[in-house]
Parts: sequence; structure tokens; C-alpha cells
Amino acid sequence: MSSVPVAVVTGSNKGIGLAIVRALCKQFPGDVYLTSRDPGRGQAAVAQLQQEGLRPLFHQLDIDDLQSIRALRDFLKEKYGGLNVLVNNAGIAFKVQDTTPFAVQAEVTLKTNFFGTRNVCTELLPLMKPYGRVVNVSSMVSSSALGSCSQELQQKFRSDTITEEELVQLMTKFVEDTKKSIHQKEGWPNTAYGVSKIGVTVLSRIQARLLNEQRKGDHILLNACCPGWVRTDMAGPKATKSPDEGAETPVYLALLPSSADAPHGQFVSNKTVKPW
Repeated sequence: MSSVPVAVVTGSNKGIGLAIVRALCKQFPGDVYLTSRDPGRGQAAVAQLQQEGLRPLFHQLDIDDLQSIRALRDFLKEKYGGLNVLVNNAGIAFKVQDTTPFAVQAEVTLKTNFFGTRNVCTELLPLMKPYGRVVNVSSMVSSSALGSCSQELQQKFRSDTITEEELVQLMTKFVEDTKKSIHQKEGWPNTAYGVSKIGVTVLSRIQARLLNEQRKGDHILLNACCPGWVRTDMAGPKATKSPDEGAETPVYLALLPSSADAPHGQFVSNKTVKPW
């Protein structure tokens, strides 16, 4: 079993994920795994970074597929005995002009961004070694979407005692409400991406609380972050930040020194804790 520290970035064959891998390869003192759903694209991305003189490793990962997540889990457990850094970057967004029915967009978006990310956390968080760092890539859209929710929903999503089960019920209810075309009447905003990222931010708050309760002495720090508006396939060419600039906050959180005890359970943008 290798005693080398290990970092994993989900959805990292392009965009912000690739930029995070690039930065970690330069700064993280261990093995860095680039992962992607499609092995061909993943290997091509690895080759690209190798041409830059970097040495990422590759592992297939489709966060929509529980077997794929568990295969990665078993590999990490066997080869490294755990995990030091996990960056949950994988996510999807429909384009604004996409004509796919909203209920379908809601189901597909939440399946990956919320439920897929949650499954990765369920399988990999128990592997986190002491002083581990977990970064869930959310979005400022989660804040604006939260502000567009009914007061009742805002209260639930801001609660310091909401459980993971209750959050899952709410995310499931959103998808069901869109199918009945009553989501706005039920107090939801009209953005599937925004709701999925509310889920990611609130999930991060819950997970940090559980780490405090169950593994306080392990000094694991877990946060959600917004990379900013980044020029990627997802956000388009007009965005203000390059992918490398977008990677700055996730990488900062992934490399918090072992002496740090904060931020933890926070929503961070531009390396600054934002109110939720």
C-alpha cells in the first residue's frame, strides 16, 4: 500500500476540473487523479497535462453510476488506504436556450449535480484521512436561487439542524413538483441548476457538521465554493475568468494547511467566506 498522499478531482477532463488538476499537480505533494466519465477524453486530458511537464494519473469515474464510484473507492482503499483531498467538481448545466422540458432538465440536473455528488461523498468521505480536505464545487447561483425560494424553503435550507434525509426529501420534492408544473406555486425558483447547487451547498454544511460530531479529532475540513464565472463549455466564452482563475478558490480550499481549523462547513467565493 502506498503511503503517498492522494488527491481526486471529479469531472476533470476539461474546464475548471482540468485547471484544478493542473494546479494540484504543481502544488500537492502526492498523486493527483484526473477522472472522467469517458476514458478516451480522460486519457487525452492527461496527455495534454503531460505535455506541460505535469504527471497526473487517470481513473475512470461517472458520478451518475454507483458501480463506477465504488470501483474508485475500492481502488483508493487498496492502493492508498484512503484519500487526502477530494474535489467534487463534476456537474452539468443546460444552456439557457435549451428547449428540453423543464421537468426533464430538473431531473437530469439534480441526478448529477446533487444526487451524484452525494453518492460520491457517501462512498468516499469515510476514506478521508486525518487532515483531509473536501471541496464541493457549488455556485453563486445557489445563493441567488436561495433568495428566490419561499421564506419557508429558505428557512429549511438555512437551518443548522437540517438532516441529509430531509435535504434529499426536499430535492426529490423539487423534481416531483416540476413534473406536476407546480414548482413555482410550491415556492421553488425557476432554475434547476440553482436548486441543484442549493443542494450541494446545504449538503456541505450538513457533512461538515457530521464530521465535527463524529471525527472532530481528525481535523478534516470540508467546504462548498463558487469558482466564479468561468470561460468553459458550460458558462460560455463571455465569462470573466479563465479556467485557471476559476480553479483558485477550489485549490486554496483543497490545500488548506494542516494547522488550519477554518473555513469548515462554509460557502467560499474568491477565497472569502460568504453568508448563506
